[in-house]
Amino acid sequence: MSKIEIKDLYLIFGNDKNKAFKLLKEGKTKSEILKATGCTVAVEKANLSVNEGEIFVIMGLSGSGKSTLLRCINRLIKPTTGEVLINGKDISRASDKELLEVRRKELAMVFQDFGLLPHRSVLQNIAFGLELQGVKKEEREKKAMEGMELVGLKGYENQMVASLSGGMQQRVGLARALANNPEILLMDEAFSALDPLIRVQMQDELLELQAKMKKTIIFITHDLNEAIKLGDRIAIMKDGKIVQVGTSEEILTEPANNYVQRFVENVDRTKIITAGAIMIDKPLVARPKKEGPEVLIRKMRERNLTVLPVVDTNDILIGEVRLKDLLRLRKEEIRSIESVIRQEVHSVLSNTILEDILPLLTNTNSPIWVVNENREFQGVIPLSSLIIEVTGKDKQEINDIIQNAIDL
Repeated sequence: MSKIEIKDLYLIFGNDKNKAFKLLKEGKTKSEILKATGCTVAVEKANLSVNEGEIFVIMGLSGSGKSTLLRCINRLIKPTTGEVLINGKDISRASDKELLEVRRKELAMVFQDFGLLPHRSVLQNIAFGLELQGVKKEEREKKAMEGMELVGLKGYENQMVASLSGGMQQRVGLARALANNPEILLMDEAFSALDPLIRVQMQDELLELQAKMKKTIIFITHDLNEAIKLGDRIAIMKDGKIVQVGTSEEILTEPANNYVQRFVENVDRTKIITAGAIMIDKPLVARPKKEGPEVLIRKMRERNLTVLPVVDTNDILIGEVRLKDLLRLRKEEIRSIESVIRQEVHSVLSNTILEDILPLLTNTNSPIWVVNENREFQGVIPLSSLIIEVTGKDKQEINDIIQNAIDL
């Protein structure tokens, strides 16, 4: 179910928006429109659907439009045209009263610069939003204390925020956002001002919190590693446009264009790409009850294969068989392959990351077989596919390397 939907959203800054929008529709570039009208196209035809309970990351370099788009979601900025649907309601057309109600009950925001009140205590800062809503002191302090416990601030309620570290101050900002139990959490570069070690710690804590809370979170960042770590899905923006949306694995394995390709080229793919993403689905298999050496030898030679997975009548992986062993059986006129099935084989689940698969290659010259939790056969990871993902070389280069190794 979509919690947030953005449909054909445009945001143009300047006095001559109508002319700028017309030029945009005619295919003019941002720089051409700026020169002709003095207007800046900040967001261009954004379309997004954010699912309930997911962490959705919007990322891009400075000036890409990511933070501006976030401010359209909570109507801190009104879009020029388009829709922003929250729980099916278009807040881009909401009245001030309706908008206030949405912000009170459905949305909360965590900023990069914390936005805390230095003359107030931790507890008072966390309760501040509730105070503005007219919530009675006893109730708002109770909710504030609950928020403090969630983010690990219990015992700090009477401390002044100025005496806290950056990481602790960001916890205060997060607790304040959570105090009213919002459905949606908007986080704008929330951890980018923190020291690297504290930043990693806050990322881990956010993931732990999300496992308990199941909020819908939109997280803005310019850091790809942060996006990959936190995001169930990621939208990449460039020059006000959304250029790709997908899981981190989808973006790494199928970049939409050269810009995304360059963006992700230095990512450690072994920590993200899974067996399921690179396996060959349902390849040729050997079935001992149905096929003998002669049939399998012919099939393997037609496909230039030297090893096959062996499955039973229920598609359960029971081992593998090699061409050289089948040739020996044929020579000895043995019709069953049972005696040459090698049962000690390497198999992994489809969600196993490459980092955990690579060590298996040190003691096998066979492909890696992919199975499900019931050991039903799913597919195969060829050696060439693994090398391509790890090295970034193309298929022809890999085939040459493998052939040279065989020749040696």
